[in-house]
Amino acid sequence: MKAICFDGKNMNYDESYPDPKSGEVLVRVSLAGICGTDLEILDGYMAYNGILGHEFVGTVEKSENSELIGKRVVGEINAGCGTCDFCDKGLDRHCPNRTVLGILKRDGAFAEYLSLPEKNLHVIPDSMTDEQAVFVEPLAAAFEIKEQVALQPQWSVAVVGDGRLAQLIIQVLKLTCPNITCFGRHKSKLESLINIGVKIKIGIESSDEQSFDLVVEATGSNSGFTDTMKLIKPRGTVVLKSTIASKENLDLTPTVVNEITLVGSRCGLFKPAIDALSSRTISVDSMIDSTYLLEKFSEAIEYAKKPDTLKVFLKP
Repeated sequence: MKAICFDGKNMNYDESYPDPKSGEVLVRVSLAGICGTDLEILDGYMAYNGILGHEFVGTVEKSENSELIGKRVVGEINAGCGTCDFCDKGLDRHCPNRTVLGILKRDGAFAEYLSLPEKNLHVIPDSMTDEQAVFVEPLAAAFEIKEQVALQPQWSVAVVGDGRLAQLIIQVLKLTCPNITCFGRHKSKLESLINIGVKIKIGIESSDEQSFDLVVEATGSNSGFTDTMKLIKPRGTVVLKSTIASKENLDLTPTVVNEITLVGSRCGLFKPAIDALSSRTISVDSMIDSTYLLEKFSEAIEYAKKPDTLKVFLKP
């Protein structure tokens, strides 16, 4: 099959990459999204080798479940071993022996085909476009915050970052918390948030410091954590979303002194995301940017790295 393979240093286009292993559901990839995590992997995060890509939509070609064949699906990216205590408790995403699509010991979606266990797949409605469906995985990660934190409508909330994930997080949080400020660096990205009633700021002023009950860090950079700690009130809650390749040490002293609750937040359940997209409760159309053919991957990656770029897709 055609695939983009990463050897730990470089990405290469391969027209004869081995097909996915048998024993799982075979999905023909229709569209895959380039994520910030993919870009971090290229910089050394996770020390991964193989096919990148974990945001996708595709059509089932082979499955032991005949009713699934021909269905359009998206997929949860963590595949647990199925036998450990974590898997028994439904915490496959924390299984110590898990594989993760395009991130850890499992080939991903920048290819013609991928495979996943049947339980990882979710059929999507015909009303949802392929482009919208690719957003299910990152939107599920945004909804995970609602599972982890008991949001209060009266809270003053800040989101640090203005990229793809940050904008999804803002839409999700706004369902409960109307008072949201986004601190970003790119005016073109921030302006789209004004229409949904979000306050926008470039840079932190002294009046912003220690004034937010909840701050979500979604910048993909170490500096984002520093900004986050400036904004959060004593005894407030900070949600960390960034996964970065940098090994720079972070100063956690303010966290202790101000008794901050830190919440690490990663993947989430797909059903809330699918329901929100299907009902148009969450809109992603304004974040759809460009689509490149698989063989044009180098151009796609370079474009995705640009500061003003939103969602870039690869199409086999």
